[in-house]
Amino acid sequence: MDLRDKLRIHGNSPSNILSKWYRNKSDQQNALALNVLLLGDRQSGRSSVGNALIGAHDFQTGRGAPGVSTETECRLLSRNFPKYFRRQGAESDLGLRVIDTPPQMPHAQSVHKLCPEGVHVVVIVVRADLLRENAHLQQHTESLFGPEWYNHALLVITHADHLKEAELHPPVYLSRTTDWLRALAEKVSGGVCFLDNSCDWPSIRGRPLRDRLLNLSAKNHHQALRVRTEVSL
Repeated sequence: MDLRDKLRIHGNSPSNILSKWYRNKSDQQNALALNVLLLGDRQSGRSSVGNALIGAHDFQTGRGAPGVSTETECRLLSRNFPKYFRRQGAESDLGLRVIDTPPQMPHAQSVHKLCPEGVHVVVIVVRADLLRENAHLQQHTESLFGPEWYNHALLVITHADHLKEAELHPPVYLSRTTDWLRALAEKVSGGVCFLDNSCDWPSIRGRPLRDRLLNLSAKNHHQALRVRTEVSL
């Protein structure tokens, strides 16, 4: 009995199996999964940015109950956005895996455990009205990924509504801000995104932010940064 006869006995004709294989392959080609790592100081708005990206309020923010584990551990949340964009003439799903990190910076092994295949986009979150000296943030990120991390990074400045109150336009703010933040804004390939905390991020600001991530990842041909687990942090 040949393979075709065995397939027919089990109720699967060769043509049905081939059609399922092509369909599964097509589904894989029409879906893009991106790993996004959020980094920032305490009260910077990392969790709020994560909520905007996944379009929900699932990440615990500073307005929630104190003492939650997200203050000391990484937390991963995922969401799939069906038919989010077109790629090679076909509609494609966008899957986001967003990792919120503790303010004291994550260890390489913790990031690698959640993203063994690497990180596609690094989002540095800074609060516009709380400009602490964050040179250590860049040093730690370089220890995690190496100097090429700038090519995969986007700077998000939260609480931009304070700039409106001070009548400061974003370009003016960046020209007058601290040296380290101005230098970071010039280095990251994804540019700078200002988010107004007076609006509902998941419903209003989520799509533009996701589009920025998608465009940045496309510039890097959707290649992921590998975590340097051999480095002791």
